[in-house]
Amino acid sequence: MRAMILAAGLGTRLKPFTNHHPKALAVVNGKTLLQRNIEYLQQFGINEVVVNVHHFAEQIIQAVNENKGWGSSVIISDETKEVLETGGGVLHAARYFENETAWLVMNADILTNLSLDKLIAADQLLSKDNENYIATLAVTNRTTSRHLLFNPSGSLTGWKNNTTHEEKWANPIPANEIVAKAFSGIQMIHASFFKALRLQGKFSLIDAYLQIAVNDTIGYYDHSDSVLLDVGKPENIEKAATLFK
Repeated sequence: MRAMILAAGLGTRLKPFTNHHPKALAVVNGKTLLQRNIEYLQQFGINEVVVNVHHFAEQIIQAVNENKGWGSSVIISDETKEVLETGGGVLHAARYFENETAWLVMNADILTNLSLDKLIAADQLLSKDNENYIATLAVTNRTTSRHLLFNPSGSLTGWKNNTTHEEKWANPIPANEIVAKAFSGIQMIHASFFKALRLQGKFSLIDAYLQIAVNDTIGYYDHSDSVLLDVGKPENIEKAATLFK
């Protein structure tokens, strides 16, 4: 199985570090986030990794080459001409997953001890006998400014910004039926994603999922018992140092 690490973003929340470096090269206890996540994937037998690059792309390419991929085969998906956001980035890298029936995608600025074996097993169970099953999103019950909204059967149906109260819906349901979850930035995506996708160019994975969920199934795996830290903010770099040695 291959995986993709999304490392092309501008990392504006991590300024001033990202004024001169890509967020994927932020350091926690002597290791960059990119190294940590490549080594994290190795723990579960995933040794082929696609990394998309845009912001200070040359620094990521140099780090990968100098460290020989930290023991993994690393393919660079080049977005130097234009950052394509998460969904556009996955679409741009489609050729690297032509022989895969499913693969894992994760944000470069996420650190977790989630057991990927459990996520993969859940994805296989949820997608069994369902030709219209597209993806399994890792989620938790943590407090967040934005929630993914699922129906009682566990299918994605909407999204809500809890600060602005903006909502986006694939299939609206009554408020008392909504199951709200916080997205972890980790997901299993199936090859059928590209067939169901109608978006092009620059777009987010969330918008892609909401477009697809109108007719197809996006499920979730809750790993609220795991440690998960969004290291996209300076204060969380310090916190990460106490959690990830």
